[in-house]
Amino acid sequence: MSSDPWGRVDETGTVYVRTAEGEKVVGSWQAGTPEEALAYFERKYEGLVVEIGLLEKRVKTTDLSAKDAQTAIEHIRQQIDEHHAVGDLAALSARLDQLVATVDSRREERKAQKAKQADEARSAKEALVTEAEELAQSEQWRVAGERLRALVDTWKGLPRLDRKSDDELWHRFSHARSAFSKRRKAHFAQLDAQREEARKTKERLAAEAEALQNSTDWGATAARYRELMAEWKAAGRAQREHEDDLWNRFRGAQDVFFAARSGVFAERDAEQTENLALKEELAGEAEKLLPVTDLKAARAAFRALNERWEAIGHVPRDARPKVEGRMQAVERAIQEAEEAEWRRTNPEARARAAGLTGQLQDAVEKLRKQIDAARAAGNDAKADKLAKELEGRQALLDQALKGLQEFGG
Repeated sequence: MSSDPWGRVDETGTVYVRTAEGEKVVGSWQAGTPEEALAYFERKYEGLVVEIGLLEKRVKTTDLSAKDAQTAIEHIRQQIDEHHAVGDLAALSARLDQLVATVDSRREERKAQKAKQADEARSAKEALVTEAEELAQSEQWRVAGERLRALVDTWKGLPRLDRKSDDELWHRFSHARSAFSKRRKAHFAQLDAQREEARKTKERLAAEAEALQNSTDWGATAARYRELMAEWKAAGRAQREHEDDLWNRFRGAQDVFFAARSGVFAERDAEQTENLALKEELAGEAEKLLPVTDLKAARAAFRALNERWEAIGHVPRDARPKVEGRMQAVERAIQEAEEAEWRRTNPEARARAAGLTGQLQDAVEKLRKQIDAARAAGNDAKADKLAKELEGRQALLDQALKGLQEFGG
Protein backbone atom coordinates (compact mmCIF):
# COMPACT_ATOMS: atom_id res chain seq x y z
CA MET A 1 0.00 0.00 0.00
CA SER A 2 1.26 3.50 -0.83
CA SER A 3 0.15 6.93 0.51
CA ASP A 4 0.93 10.67 0.70
CA PRO A 5 -0.60 13.50 2.81
CA TRP A 6 -3.65 13.76 0.49
CA GLY A 7 -4.27 10.21 -0.66
CA ARG A 8 -3.41 6.54 -0.61
CA VAL A 9 -3.70 3.33 -2.59
CA ASP A 10 -4.78 0.12 -0.81
CA GLU A 11 -3.81 -3.41 -1.60
CA THR A 12 -6.67 -3.83 -4.04
CA GLY A 13 -5.54 -0.84 -6.13
CA THR A 14 -8.33 1.45 -4.91
CA VAL A 15 -7.20 5.08 -4.74
CA TYR A 16 -8.50 7.34 -1.95
CA VAL A 17 -8.31 11.08 -1.34
CA ARG A 18 -8.42 12.55 2.16
CA THR A 19 -11.07 15.25 2.84
CA ALA A 20 -12.50 16.92 5.92
CA GLU A 21 -15.40 14.46 5.74
CA GLY A 22 -13.04 11.47 5.54
CA GLU A 23 -11.52 9.46 2.76
CA LYS A 24 -13.30 9.38 -0.58
CA VAL A 25 -12.69 6.87 -3.35
CA VAL A 26 -10.97 8.48 -6.31
CA GLY A 27 -10.77 5.44 -8.58
CA SER A 28 -9.13 2.09 -9.15
CA TRP A 29 -5.61 1.50 -10.45
CA GLN A 30 -4.52 -1.87 -11.76
CA ALA A 31 -2.06 -1.00 -14.51
CA GLY A 32 1.00 -0.11 -12.48
CA THR A 33 2.49 0.62 -9.09
CA PRO A 34 0.62 2.47 -6.32
CA GLU A 35 3.08 5.32 -6.70
CA GLU A 36 2.15 5.66 -10.35
CA ALA A 37 -1.53 5.64 -9.36
CA LEU A 38 -1.06 8.49 -6.91
CA ALA A 39 1.07 10.43 -9.40
CA TYR A 40 -1.64 10.07 -12.04
CA PHE A 41 -4.39 11.44 -9.83
CA GLU A 42 -2.10 14.13 -8.47
CA ARG A 43 -1.53 15.27 -12.06
CA LYS A 44 -5.28 15.49 -12.47
CA TYR A 45 -5.34 17.68 -9.36
CA GLU A 46 -2.65 19.92 -10.85
CA GLY A 47 -4.75 20.13 -13.99
CA LEU A 48 -7.67 21.42 -11.90
CA VAL A 49 -5.33 23.94 -10.25
CA VAL A 50 -4.24 25.21 -13.65
CA GLU A 51 -7.83 25.32 -14.92
CA ILE A 52 -8.96 27.33 -11.87
CA GLY A 53 -6.01 29.69 -12.26
CA LEU A 54 -6.85 30.33 -15.89
CA LEU A 55 -10.50 30.93 -15.02
CA GLU A 56 -9.53 33.38 -12.26
CA LYS A 57 -7.40 35.28 -14.73
CA ARG A 58 -10.20 35.42 -17.33
CA VAL A 59 -12.65 36.69 -14.73
CA LYS A 60 -10.29 39.45 -13.60
CA THR A 61 -8.81 40.55 -16.93
CA THR A 62 -11.46 39.92 -19.63
CA ASP A 63 -15.11 40.77 -20.22
CA LEU A 64 -16.15 37.16 -19.62
CA SER A 65 -19.87 37.22 -18.85
CA ALA A 66 -21.13 36.18 -15.43
CA LYS A 67 -23.16 33.42 -17.03
CA ASP A 68 -20.17 31.88 -18.84
CA ALA A 69 -18.01 32.24 -15.73
CA GLN A 70 -20.64 30.49 -13.61
CA THR A 71 -20.87 27.63 -16.13
CA ALA A 72 -17.08 27.16 -16.03
CA ILE A 73 -17.09 27.24 -12.21
CA GLU A 74 -19.82 24.60 -12.05
CA HIS A 75 -17.92 22.37 -14.46
CA ILE A 76 -14.77 22.49 -12.29
CA ARG A 77 -16.78 22.12 -9.08
CA GLN A 78 -18.41 18.99 -10.47
CA GLN A 79 -14.97 17.47 -11.05
CA ILE A 80 -13.94 18.37 -7.49
CA ASP A 81 -17.17 16.98 -6.03
CA GLU A 82 -16.70 13.71 -7.94
CA HIS A 83 -13.26 13.30 -6.25
CA HIS A 84 -11.35 12.34 -9.41
CA ALA A 85 -8.09 13.89 -8.20
CA VAL A 86 -5.71 13.64 -5.27
CA GLY A 87 -4.83 16.86 -3.52
CA ASP A 88 -6.27 19.61 -1.30
CA LEU A 89 -9.76 19.55 -2.82
CA ALA A 90 -11.09 21.78 -0.03
CA ALA A 91 -8.61 24.49 -1.09
CA LEU A 92 -9.84 24.21 -4.66
CA SER A 93 -13.47 24.52 -3.47
CA ALA A 94 -12.51 27.55 -1.42
CA ARG A 95 -10.91 29.14 -4.47
CA LEU A 96 -14.06 28.44 -6.46
CA ASP A 97 -16.18 29.98 -3.69
CA GLN A 98 -14.00 33.08 -3.81
CA LEU A 99 -14.32 33.11 -7.58
CA VAL A 100 -18.09 32.90 -7.29
CA ALA A 101 -18.03 35.92 -4.97
CA THR A 102 -15.83 37.77 -7.45
CA VAL A 103 -18.17 36.95 -10.33
CA ASP A 104 -21.19 38.05 -8.27
CA SER A 105 -19.41 41.29 -7.39
CA ARG A 106 -18.52 41.86 -11.03
CA ARG A 107 -22.12 41.16 -12.00
CA GLU A 108 -23.36 43.81 -9.56
CA GLU A 109 -20.72 46.26 -10.73
CA ARG A 110 -21.71 45.71 -14.34
CA LYS A 111 -25.36 46.00 -13.43
CA ALA A 112 -24.70 49.27 -11.63
CA GLN A 113 -22.53 50.49 -14.50
CA LYS A 114 -25.22 49.55 -16.99
CA ALA A 115 -27.83 51.39 -14.91
CA LYS A 116 -25.52 54.42 -14.73
CA GLN A 117 -24.94 54.31 -18.47
CA ALA A 118 -28.70 54.05 -19.00
CA ASP A 119 -29.28 57.11 -16.79
CA GLU A 120 -26.57 59.01 -18.60
CA ALA A 121 -28.01 58.00 -21.97
CA ARG A 122 -31.49 59.07 -20.84
CA SER A 123 -30.18 62.44 -19.63
CA ALA A 124 -28.22 62.90 -22.83
CA LYS A 125 -31.23 62.08 -25.01
CA GLU A 126 -33.52 64.30 -22.97
CA ALA A 127 -31.01 67.13 -23.43
CA LEU A 128 -30.95 66.47 -27.18
CA VAL A 129 -34.74 66.53 -27.30
CA THR A 130 -34.89 69.79 -25.34
CA GLU A 131 -32.36 71.45 -27.63
CA ALA A 132 -34.14 70.12 -30.73
CA GLU A 133 -37.45 71.55 -29.51
CA GLU A 134 -35.81 74.93 -28.94
CA LEU A 135 -34.19 74.83 -32.38
CA ALA A 136 -37.57 74.00 -33.91
CA GLN A 137 -38.62 77.61 -33.17
CA SER A 138 -35.43 79.17 -34.60
CA GLU A 139 -35.33 81.28 -37.73
CA GLN A 140 -31.57 80.84 -38.12
CA TRP A 141 -32.32 78.34 -40.87
CA ARG A 142 -28.81 77.31 -41.88
CA VAL A 143 -27.25 77.25 -38.40
CA ALA A 144 -30.24 75.52 -36.79
CA GLY A 145 -30.49 72.99 -39.63
CA GLU A 146 -26.82 72.06 -39.31
CA ARG A 147 -27.17 71.75 -35.55
CA LEU A 148 -30.19 69.46 -35.85
CA ARG A 149 -28.26 67.20 -38.21
CA ALA A 150 -25.41 67.07 -35.70
CA LEU A 151 -27.90 66.16 -32.94
CA VAL A 152 -29.10 63.20 -35.03
CA ASP A 153 -25.52 61.91 -35.30
CA THR A 154 -25.10 62.34 -31.55
CA TRP A 155 -28.36 60.47 -30.92
CA LYS A 156 -27.22 57.53 -33.07
CA GLY A 157 -24.06 57.25 -30.98
CA LEU A 158 -25.96 56.90 -27.68
CA PRO A 159 -27.11 53.54 -26.20
CA ARG A 160 -30.75 52.58 -26.53
CA LEU A 161 -33.03 52.87 -23.50
CA ASP A 162 -35.95 50.65 -22.74
CA ARG A 163 -38.25 50.59 -25.75
CA LYS A 164 -41.03 52.74 -24.25
CA SER A 165 -38.70 55.51 -23.07
CA ASP A 166 -36.60 55.44 -26.20
CA ASP A 167 -39.66 55.57 -28.47
CA GLU A 168 -41.22 58.47 -26.53
CA LEU A 169 -38.02 60.55 -26.65
CA TRP A 170 -37.43 59.75 -30.30
CA HIS A 171 -41.01 60.79 -31.11
CA ARG A 172 -40.44 64.21 -29.52
CA PHE A 173 -37.05 64.53 -31.19
CA SER A 174 -38.44 63.58 -34.61
CA HIS A 175 -41.44 65.87 -34.17
CA ALA A 176 -39.16 68.84 -33.41
CA ARG A 177 -37.12 68.16 -36.55
CA SER A 178 -40.26 67.85 -38.65
CA ALA A 179 -41.68 71.08 -37.23
CA PHE A 180 -38.46 72.93 -38.06
CA SER A 181 -38.36 71.49 -41.59
CA LYS A 182 -41.99 72.47 -42.16
CA ARG A 183 -41.36 76.05 -40.96
CA ARG A 184 -38.19 76.33 -43.03
CA LYS A 185 -39.96 75.03 -46.13
CA ALA A 186 -42.80 77.53 -45.64
CA HIS A 187 -40.28 80.35 -45.09
CA PHE A 188 -38.39 79.66 -48.30
CA ALA A 189 -41.62 79.20 -50.24
CA GLN A 190 -42.69 82.65 -49.04
CA LEU A 191 -39.24 84.01 -49.83
CA ASP A 192 -39.46 82.61 -53.36
CA ALA A 193 -42.86 84.29 -53.80
CA GLN A 194 -41.45 87.59 -52.53
CA ARG A 195 -38.48 87.35 -54.87
CA GLU A 196 -40.75 86.66 -57.80
CA GLU A 197 -42.84 89.71 -56.88
CA ALA A 198 -39.60 91.73 -56.57
CA ARG A 199 -38.55 90.52 -60.03
CA LYS A 200 -41.82 91.73 -61.57
CA THR A 201 -41.50 95.10 -59.81
CA LYS A 202 -37.89 95.55 -60.92
CA GLU A 203 -38.77 94.55 -64.50
CA ARG A 204 -41.26 97.43 -64.48
CA LEU A 205 -38.77 99.86 -62.90
CA ALA A 206 -36.02 98.92 -65.36
CA ALA A 207 -38.42 99.43 -68.29
CA GLU A 208 -39.43 102.88 -67.03
CA ALA A 209 -35.79 103.82 -66.39
CA GLU A 210 -34.95 102.86 -69.99
CA ALA A 211 -37.88 104.90 -71.29
CA LEU A 212 -36.58 108.00 -69.47
CA GLN A 213 -32.90 107.73 -70.41
CA ASN A 214 -33.10 110.16 -73.37
CA SER A 215 -35.19 112.81 -71.58
CA THR A 216 -33.91 116.40 -71.50
CA ASP A 217 -36.32 117.50 -68.78
CA TRP A 218 -33.41 117.43 -66.38
CA GLY A 219 -35.08 118.38 -63.10
CA ALA A 220 -38.27 116.33 -63.39
CA THR A 221 -36.48 113.30 -64.81
CA ALA A 222 -33.74 113.35 -62.16
CA ALA A 223 -36.44 113.56 -59.49
CA ARG A 224 -38.25 110.61 -61.08
CA TYR A 225 -35.04 108.60 -61.15
CA ARG A 226 -34.64 109.26 -57.41
CA GLU A 227 -38.18 107.98 -56.87
CA LEU A 228 -37.46 104.91 -59.00
CA MET A 229 -34.33 104.21 -56.93
CA ALA A 230 -36.36 104.41 -53.72
CA GLU A 231 -38.90 101.99 -55.19
CA TRP A 232 -36.07 99.69 -56.32
CA LYS A 233 -34.62 99.51 -52.81
CA ALA A 234 -38.06 98.95 -51.27
CA ALA A 235 -38.82 96.09 -53.68
CA GLY A 236 -36.36 93.70 -52.06
CA ARG A 237 -34.10 91.25 -53.89
CA ALA A 238 -35.22 89.19 -56.86
CA GLN A 239 -33.88 85.71 -57.62
CA ARG A 240 -30.11 85.66 -57.92
CA GLU A 241 -30.18 84.75 -61.62
CA HIS A 242 -32.32 87.86 -62.40
CA GLU A 243 -31.07 90.46 -59.88
CA ASP A 244 -27.79 91.39 -61.57
CA ASP A 245 -29.28 91.62 -65.09
CA LEU A 246 -32.15 93.82 -63.92
CA TRP A 247 -29.77 96.08 -61.99
CA ASN A 248 -27.50 96.46 -65.01
CA ARG A 249 -30.48 97.53 -67.13
CA PHE A 250 -31.77 99.92 -64.47
CA ARG A 251 -28.41 101.45 -63.65
CA GLY A 252 -27.36 101.61 -67.29
CA ALA A 253 -30.43 103.68 -68.21
CA GLN A 254 -29.72 106.11 -65.38
CA ASP A 255 -26.10 106.42 -66.47
CA VAL A 256 -27.17 107.41 -69.99
CA PHE A 257 -29.45 110.16 -68.66
CA PHE A 258 -27.05 111.55 -66.06
CA ALA A 259 -24.11 111.50 -68.44
CA ALA A 260 -26.11 113.66 -70.89
CA ARG A 261 -27.23 115.95 -68.09
CA SER A 262 -23.67 116.31 -66.82
CA GLY A 263 -22.55 117.47 -70.27
CA VAL A 264 -25.22 120.16 -70.34
CA PHE A 265 -24.54 121.19 -66.76
CA ALA A 266 -20.81 121.42 -67.43
CA GLU A 267 -21.48 124.15 -69.98
CA ARG A 268 -23.87 125.87 -67.58
CA ASP A 269 -21.33 125.64 -64.76
CA ALA A 270 -18.69 127.34 -66.90
CA GLU A 271 -21.08 130.25 -67.57
CA GLN A 272 -22.07 130.48 -63.92
CA THR A 273 -18.42 130.51 -62.86
CA GLU A 274 -17.88 133.58 -65.05
CA ASN A 275 -20.99 135.18 -63.50
CA LEU A 276 -19.60 134.49 -60.05
CA ALA A 277 -16.40 136.38 -60.85
CA LEU A 278 -18.42 139.39 -62.02
CA LYS A 279 -20.63 139.38 -58.90
CA GLU A 280 -17.61 139.06 -56.60
CA GLU A 281 -16.14 142.13 -58.30
CA LEU A 282 -19.40 144.05 -57.73
CA ALA A 283 -19.54 142.93 -54.11
CA GLY A 284 -16.03 144.26 -53.64
CA GLU A 285 -17.05 147.62 -55.08
CA ALA A 286 -20.11 147.71 -52.80
CA GLU A 287 -18.01 146.94 -49.73
CA LYS A 288 -15.89 150.01 -50.48
CA LEU A 289 -18.99 152.14 -49.72
CA LEU A 290 -18.58 151.22 -46.05
CA PRO A 291 -18.47 152.74 -43.57
CA VAL A 292 -21.27 155.07 -44.73
CA THR A 293 -20.24 158.69 -44.43
CA ASP A 294 -22.45 160.22 -47.14
CA LEU A 295 -25.77 158.43 -46.94
CA LYS A 296 -27.27 159.90 -50.08
CA ALA A 297 -24.19 159.16 -52.22
CA ALA A 298 -23.87 155.62 -50.78
CA ARG A 299 -27.56 154.90 -51.52
CA ALA A 300 -27.25 156.05 -55.13
CA ALA A 301 -24.02 154.13 -55.69
CA PHE A 302 -25.45 150.92 -54.22
CA ARG A 303 -28.59 151.23 -56.39
CA ALA A 304 -26.43 151.43 -59.50
CA LEU A 305 -24.33 148.47 -58.43
CA ASN A 306 -27.46 146.46 -57.67
CA GLU A 307 -28.87 147.09 -61.16
CA ARG A 308 -25.65 145.75 -62.66
CA TRP A 309 -25.88 142.79 -60.22
CA GLU A 310 -29.39 141.86 -61.36
CA ALA A 311 -28.30 141.96 -65.00
CA ILE A 312 -25.76 139.19 -64.35
CA GLY A 313 -27.07 135.59 -64.60
CA HIS A 314 -26.97 132.76 -62.09
CA VAL A 315 -23.88 131.70 -60.16
CA PRO A 316 -23.01 128.20 -58.87
CA ARG A 317 -25.47 127.22 -56.15
CA ASP A 318 -22.83 126.45 -53.51
CA ALA A 319 -21.20 129.87 -53.99
CA ARG A 320 -24.48 131.84 -54.03
CA PRO A 321 -24.98 132.33 -50.24
CA LYS A 322 -21.52 133.77 -49.70
CA VAL A 323 -21.48 136.29 -52.53
CA GLU A 324 -25.10 137.34 -52.00
CA GLY A 325 -24.36 137.66 -48.28
CA ARG A 326 -21.66 140.21 -49.03
CA MET A 327 -24.08 142.42 -50.98
CA GLN A 328 -26.80 141.95 -48.37
CA ALA A 329 -24.39 143.03 -45.63
CA VAL A 330 -23.67 146.28 -47.47
CA GLU A 331 -27.38 146.81 -48.08
CA ARG A 332 -28.14 146.24 -44.38
CA ALA A 333 -25.40 148.67 -43.38
CA ILE A 334 -26.92 151.38 -45.62
CA GLN A 335 -30.37 150.59 -44.20
CA GLU A 336 -29.02 150.87 -40.69
CA ALA A 337 -27.45 154.21 -41.55
CA GLU A 338 -30.83 155.37 -42.89
CA GLU A 339 -32.57 154.20 -39.72
CA ALA A 340 -30.00 155.95 -37.56
CA GLU A 341 -30.50 159.16 -39.53
CA TRP A 342 -34.26 158.84 -39.22
CA ARG A 343 -34.02 158.31 -35.46
CA ARG A 344 -31.81 161.35 -35.11
CA THR A 345 -34.29 163.52 -37.03
CA ASN A 346 -37.54 162.17 -35.58
CA PRO A 347 -38.26 163.02 -31.91
CA GLU A 348 -41.03 160.39 -31.83
CA ALA A 349 -38.68 157.64 -32.92
CA ARG A 350 -37.59 156.58 -29.44
CA ALA A 351 -40.74 154.66 -28.62
CA ARG A 352 -40.75 152.98 -32.01
CA ALA A 353 -37.01 152.20 -31.66
CA ALA A 354 -37.66 150.56 -28.31
CA GLY A 355 -40.47 148.45 -29.84
CA LEU A 356 -38.31 147.54 -32.80
CA THR A 357 -35.50 146.53 -30.49
CA GLY A 358 -37.82 144.16 -28.65
CA GLN A 359 -39.06 142.65 -31.92
CA LEU A 360 -35.52 142.24 -33.18
CA GLN A 361 -34.47 140.60 -29.93
CA ASP A 362 -37.39 138.15 -30.27
CA ALA A 363 -36.50 137.51 -33.90
CA VAL A 364 -32.82 136.92 -33.05
CA GLU A 365 -33.75 134.47 -30.29
CA LYS A 366 -36.19 132.67 -32.58
CA LEU A 367 -33.56 132.38 -35.33
CA ARG A 368 -31.01 130.97 -32.90
CA LYS A 369 -33.46 128.27 -31.84
CA GLN A 370 -34.25 127.45 -35.46
CA ILE A 371 -30.52 127.19 -36.23
CA ASP A 372 -29.98 124.86 -33.27
CA ALA A 373 -32.92 122.70 -34.40
CA ALA A 374 -31.62 122.56 -37.99
CA ARG A 375 -28.13 121.59 -36.78
CA ALA A 376 -29.57 118.89 -34.54
CA ALA A 377 -31.60 117.52 -37.48
CA GLY A 378 -28.45 117.48 -39.64
CA ASN A 379 -29.82 120.13 -42.03
CA ASP A 380 -26.65 122.22 -42.33
CA ALA A 381 -27.81 123.97 -45.49
CA LYS A 382 -30.89 125.35 -43.76
CA ALA A 383 -28.81 126.24 -40.70
CA ASP A 384 -26.30 128.16 -42.83
CA LYS A 385 -29.09 130.07 -44.55
CA LEU A 386 -30.65 130.94 -41.20
CA ALA A 387 -27.23 131.98 -39.88
CA LYS A 388 -26.91 134.52 -42.69
CA GLU A 389 -30.35 135.85 -41.80
CA LEU A 390 -29.35 135.93 -38.13
CA GLU A 391 -26.26 137.93 -39.02
CA GLY A 392 -28.45 140.64 -40.61
CA ARG A 393 -30.97 140.64 -37.78
CA GLN A 394 -28.19 140.85 -35.21
CA ALA A 395 -26.70 143.81 -37.05
CA LEU A 396 -30.10 145.51 -37.04
CA LEU A 397 -30.49 144.74 -33.35
CA ASP A 398 -27.07 146.18 -32.56
CA GLN A 399 -27.95 149.31 -34.49
CA ALA A 400 -31.31 149.57 -32.71
CA LEU A 401 -29.62 149.26 -29.34
CA LYS A 402 -27.15 151.93 -30.36
CA GLY A 403 -30.07 154.11 -31.42
CA LEU A 404 -31.70 153.68 -28.00
CA GLN A 405 -28.46 154.76 -26.41
CA GLU A 406 -28.50 157.85 -28.56
CA PHE A 407 -31.98 158.60 -27.24
CA GLY A 408 -30.62 158.23 -23.72
CA GLY A 409 -32.29 154.83 -23.30
